[in-house]
Amino acid sequence: MRKLCTFLLVAIVATGAYAKQSKEDDLDIIYDEKLVPAYSLPPLLESAEGKLIDNAEDWTNIRRPQILSLFSNMIYGRVPVAKNSVSIDFNLIETKSDYMGGMATRIKVSMNFENSQGKASSLLQIFIPNGVQGAVPAIMAYSFNDTQSEDFDAHPEMPGVTKGGWPVSLMLQRGFALVVVDQSDLVAHNEVEFGANTIQNLFYDKGQSFPRAHEWGVISTIAWGGSRAMDYLETLVSIDHKRVAVMGHSKLGKAALWTAAQDERFAMVIAAQSGAAGAALWRRTSGETLGKMVTRFPYWLSRNAWKFVGNEDDLPVDQHMMIALMAPRPVYVASGQDDGWADPRGEYLSAYYASEVYKLFGLRGLTSKDSPEVGQAIKDGFIGYHVRAGGHSVEQFDIEHFLDFANKHFTK
Repeated sequence: MRKLCTFLLVAIVATGAYAKQSKEDDLDIIYDEKLVPAYSLPPLLESAEGKLIDNAEDWTNIRRPQILSLFSNMIYGRVPVAKNSVSIDFNLIETKSDYMGGMATRIKVSMNFENSQGKASSLLQIFIPNGVQGAVPAIMAYSFNDTQSEDFDAHPEMPGVTKGGWPVSLMLQRGFALVVVDQSDLVAHNEVEFGANTIQNLFYDKGQSFPRAHEWGVISTIAWGGSRAMDYLETLVSIDHKRVAVMGHSKLGKAALWTAAQDERFAMVIAAQSGAAGAALWRRTSGETLGKMVTRFPYWLSRNAWKFVGNEDDLPVDQHMMIALMAPRPVYVASGQDDGWADPRGEYLSAYYASEVYKLFGLRGLTSKDSPEVGQAIKDGFIGYHVRAGGHSVEQFDIEHFLDFANKHFTK
């Protein structure tokens, strides 16, 4: 299991080594670009009826809904309508105004969901910078860390860092609030039963005990929880809910993209080394392929996705279409040079091909098919990208460029 939080830093301050490599079996394998098969991507700007999409209005009203529906039903799984209404209650657990020596106010909020079929809950931790006038922008980050643990307490020996290694002060000093959503509250990391302890149980039909083939898997469940967190953020006067970015790394980068694709209230998305089902193109079959994903993590996606294992060319979508669903909102994709598992080249090309949709809005995406040099960040348009030295982790280099990009687009 990858035990990195969304931008978990193992803060070895003395050496400046801020991140820890995940230990997935073959994350460090370097995949040979020469082994990538020839492929053709499904048309991005052609409707299901064969209509050429050449303007932003037709993209928004015709093509975008078609692509969103395909991803929902064939890849991630859609959220069913609960037959018994699900009540949602936000319960304020704690407010601590002197977090990190008065740098921020920490809020703990329990999101509680209930109907006659069961209960589920998720605990948010929210860090709002003190001394800032007006509502502040926020980064909502999916985390592999348990928000109910001590991981988010201030580290007693490392100023600005949590016990779990989060560099909270980096965001607070830039004027951003941080909202942390635990990815495993509503569904386990590698759930295989979807029983009484998952949110799915509240949405089952009579006699149903497992999601149908087109219904939500783990990633779609995380995304649903993220949208419920946004529901709560809209009630806070201290956070500008029009300037909230959703962010994730690895599996949670996949979830961040799917969250923002469905929920346009999120003004930006940041996906770090999200790989397959994230930013990387399926058809390159490089690194974490569909077959490897459904073998290791069978229910991260919907069961419908299984039908395309070994037949990626038959997929009606590819991940450049996922990134395009963000338009006209800004999106940042980040890769690691040695992270062959996430396929850095496939992540870049996906963002590059998505740029065609941004052009419809008169916005700049990525202009060159060539990947940038390692360590060079592209952040002057509405699609940002960098590939840095190193592997499957999040480093201070990544965070600083994410914040630069967010600051550029969120500055009033």
